[in-house]
Order: sequence, then structure tokens, then C-alpha cells
Amino acid sequence: MNISVIHKSPLAKKVWFDKTRFYVLLDDEREIGIPLEWFRKLKSASLEELNQYRLIGNGEGIHWEVLDEDILVEALL
Repeated sequence: MNISVIHKSPLAKKVWFDKTRFYVLLDDEREIGIPLEWFRKLKSASLEELNQYRLIGNGEGIHWEVLDEDILVEALL
């Protein structure tokens, strides 16, 4: 019997920031911290601009309209 296993990428549930990193809570309850330094637009943004994000694709990505920036959660892993 051949069973196919479908692996789904974790989805973002929540995003938050400090002065040097942004953090993502995944739907499998892992938390990841990513240096803002890795993303030019995020690095130069104010905390107010950073907090103007929305989750897209049911949490597959993070979008900042004001910064014209999209990040796929899968790319952070």
C-alpha cells in the first residue's frame, strides 16, 4: 500500500517586534525570531509602520501595505 503524506507549511498566527527583530508565532505553536537587518524595508521602518501588517493567505505570508513588502512564512524557516 502506497500512502502519500502531504506536508503543509506552518502558518503565521501572530507577529510582533522589538528594536532588532520581528517574531512570528506559528500555528504549530513554534515562535521564530528574525533579524530586521535581513529585510531592508523592515529595518528602516518605524515601529508604527511595522505594526501595520496583515496576515495574507490564511497566514502563509505577512504583508505591509505602507512598506510595499511581502514575506512568505515558509521562506523564514
